[in-house]
Amino acid sequence: MGRPEVSGEENLLKLVDADAPEPGDYHLQEQIGFVLRKAHQRHVSIFASHIGDLTPPQFAALAKLHDIGETSQNQLGQLIAMDAATVKGVIDRLKARGLVALSKHEGDKRRLLVSLTAQGRDAVLSLIPRAQAITAETLEPLSSKEAATLLKLLAKLA
Repeated sequence: MGRPEVSGEENLLKLVDADAPEPGDYHLQEQIGFVLRKAHQRHVSIFASHIGDLTPPQFAALAKLHDIGETSQNQLGQLIAMDAATVKGVIDRLKARGLVALSKHEGDKRRLLVSLTAQGRDAVLSLIPRAQAITAETLEPLSSKEAATLLKLLAKLA
């Protein structure tokens, strides 16, 4: 009778568990917030080298509008994990560049709807291949299995 098959994720977690610090030990470089911040800084640097004229939040707004079409400003913020004040600033800057348009909701005049302009659609379509390259470069140090595991584990934290 053979041993039960162990998944790659389980193997990775066993490796991580083997290196776990002793209880009470505290090393900043081993803390989740520190490691996530360093990884985020690396990703933002890669992003800027490929897409220098938009911020990651601006691209996220354009990409999500491309995915779903017109939506309320508040709903867009929720979908791209931004609070109302932050998404308003992002949308204002994209509007000033002619990439999005704002309109009032017919039934609720307080509600602002956001949509891509033709220029915004063209921009996001031209940026998607670069965004895919950014993801690939960010994950490049990992094997495809490790990258899939990392994304799965991070999704559990989100």
